[in-house]
Amino acid sequence: MGASLPHLLVVPIVLPLLAAALMVLLGDRRARFKSIVNVGASLAGLVVALEILRRVDANGTAGAIGVYLASNWEAPFGIVLVADRLSALMLVLVGVVSLGSAVYAMAGWSRAGVNFHPLFQIQLMGLNGAFLTGDLFNLFVFFEVALAASYGLHLHGSGLARVRSGLHYIAINLLASSLFLVGLAMLYGVMGTLSMADIAAKLPLVAEADRGLLHAGAAILAVAFLTKAAIWPLNSWLVPVYTAASTPVAALFALMTKVGIYTLLRLWTLLFSADAGPSALFGASVFLYGGLATIAFGVLGLMASLRLGRIAGFSIIVSSGTLLTAIGFGATAVTSAALFYLLSATMAASALFLLVELVERTGTGDRQRMRDMDQAPGEDTNLDDDETPLVGRVIPVSLALLGLAYMACVLLVAGLPPLSGFVAKLALMTALVSPDGLSLPNAPAPTPETWWLFGSLLVSGLVATISLSRVGIRRFWSKADSPPIRLKVAEGLPVLALILACVALTVFADPVMRYTRATAESLHSPAAYIDAVSTTRPLPGPTRPNVEREVAP
Repeated sequence: MGASLPHLLVVPIVLPLLAAALMVLLGDRRARFKSIVNVGASLAGLVVALEILRRVDANGTAGAIGVYLASNWEAPFGIVLVADRLSALMLVLVGVVSLGSAVYAMAGWSRAGVNFHPLFQIQLMGLNGAFLTGDLFNLFVFFEVALAASYGLHLHGSGLARVRSGLHYIAINLLASSLFLVGLAMLYGVMGTLSMADIAAKLPLVAEADRGLLHAGAAILAVAFLTKAAIWPLNSWLVPVYTAASTPVAALFALMTKVGIYTLLRLWTLLFSADAGPSALFGASVFLYGGLATIAFGVLGLMASLRLGRIAGFSIIVSSGTLLTAIGFGATAVTSAALFYLLSATMAASALFLLVELVERTGTGDRQRMRDMDQAPGEDTNLDDDETPLVGRVIPVSLALLGLAYMACVLLVAGLPPLSGFVAKLALMTALVSPDGLSLPNAPAPTPETWWLFGSLLVSGLVATISLSRVGIRRFWSKADSPPIRLKVAEGLPVLALILACVALTVFADPVMRYTRATAESLHSPAAYIDAVSTTRPLPGPTRPNVEREVAP
């Protein structure tokens, strides 16, 4: 680990904060300059995230863990930022998705209201901080920073639909945040600390009389995270919010549920690992059965939806359910495949949200009837399709490119070959059937939950294919007299970039899977994380002349 890695951990938090402050100082003027600053800060954040990922992976299998002691106070007394393979992976994912959303916003959405760019950067600050913090209370702080910015971003552009769904979104998240604080208070009462590493080190030593209170606090805390991760039945807010949000905001919101997934994965493997004594694997059944129920709910929503925005929202729910179920297995191979799936599913969903507005410009122009069909399926839904032969028609270049991008998104979301969605699902199914490899003759027999998730992966892919194909047929098999659509470079470029990122994920699947495998192994064996945080000492200074003597040999 390079000596400068700990100091680099501050950049993903400070950089968007400074960019937001600069854009606030500019006021309502220089909209074009603020767009450039927003894109530039997002690009710089991605570069920093890639550098952090390179450094934490520099030591090969062992990896490196960077620890930054804020104000030079050691854990558990001071604020600690920690970067390991999982944190670095999530930072890169935030950088890729946010850069695409920021570029798309330059096409016009950023001018639909005030303070779009500062709020955008503040949300990135909250997301990056949540992935880097090693303290539960500061996790709450960064959660609230990201949520506060998301409230303003969701209402950007105004409109009744955004206000209605926004009030629901705010109410749900305020309730979840209240549960978050209650859970923190209960954990602090039992453990006397909120440092993640310190709790993990002390948890096996908790007295039996206090273990019930410990589990109750962890359960309340988990409800808050599960709400943010969109588990059924706590996910009624997601589809209305994501559908009503503006296009770049909806694409950015594809990351919000992944914050809940990340937190659950981090805390569950850290606090309730196999070495946690009587609390080992606490709550695994909630992840398993709650995740399966979430997949079923998402599949039903996909079948019932005719609008692309709602389909994209339900695809987020399906991916969240898949990840929650995979976490519940507590197996290294399954977690490794789930991390690869997280990358592919998040970028695919973000690209699909960016396509919603563009695809809705195509078709017969009867958009109101499509909306009524989705809201009232019992009404007359007969569309007068044009039977003019396709032979001899001139297909505009913009429509052809949009159609190809849509096809790529269908393949990614449904998990069809040859793109990364298929690789991710295949890796998951392989890990489920035989966590130690299909070639081993004495591999353990799969459990019923294994086959349920296995079947859910197949069924969800089939349903997503049907639902997205149905929208594609109605939108792209349009009438001959439909006007050609106009696409701006700022609209098409981020979609293309996200699809190419998924293509790169497919081409370099082997090294990425090696990285996720090493990440999963470190998660399920958290001793290195705990040691890195607990053994990091403050730097010597005027007020700490003998600090070097405290360093463990």
